[in-house]
Amino acid sequence: MSELVEHVDEHDRVLGVVERDEAVRENWLHRIAATICRDRDGRIAVLRRTETLSQFPGYYDVLVGGAVNVGESYEAAAARELAEELGVRVPVRFLFKFLCREGISPIWLGVYEAVVSQALVPDSGEIDWQGWMTVAELREVVDDWCFVPGGREALRRYLQPGSSSGAGEPAAG
Repeated sequence: MSELVEHVDEHDRVLGVVERDEAVRENWLHRIAATICRDRDGRIAVLRRTETLSQFPGYYDVLVGGAVNVGESYEAAAARELAEELGVRVPVRFLFKFLCREGISPIWLGVYEAVVSQALVPDSGEIDWQGWMTVAELREVVDDWCFVPGGREALRRYLQPGSSSGAGEPAAG
C-alpha cells in the first residue's frame, strides 16, 4: 500500500483520502510541499536525483520535498521532507503555492524557502549529487539540463523580479 494523501480540487479543498499511487495513476490533484534552500551567500542548492527513483531518475531539481500527509500542513510537510532528504532542521518560510500540471500528475505545489548555514547530508537513496549555484549560474542551465518540470516552474516563479524571495535580485558576492 502506498502512502495516503488528500485528493483535492482546483481550489485545494479536500475531496477525500486516497493512495498516492492511485492519485498519480488517475491524475487526481493532491498536495506536495517543497523547499528551495539558499546559503548565506544567496546561492541555491541544486540536487540530482538518483537513477533508482521511479519518478524523474537522474533529473536535476532545486526543490526538496514530497507529499503532504493526510491532516498535515504544507509547512510541516516541507520541514519534514527537508530533514528527511537533506538532514537539515531549520525554519521554512512560505513563498507561494501554485497548481502544477507538468510532471507525473497534477499537484498543488506549496513552495518554501530555507536559509541553510550547516552542511547538507543528502539521503543517498534519493540524491546522487548536491551543489550550490548562483542565480546567474542557474539561469544559464535551467533550460539546458534535465530538470524536474515542477522544480523548473517553481524556480522560474522564485526568480521573477519582485518575488517575495528576493531571488530575482543579483546574488551577493
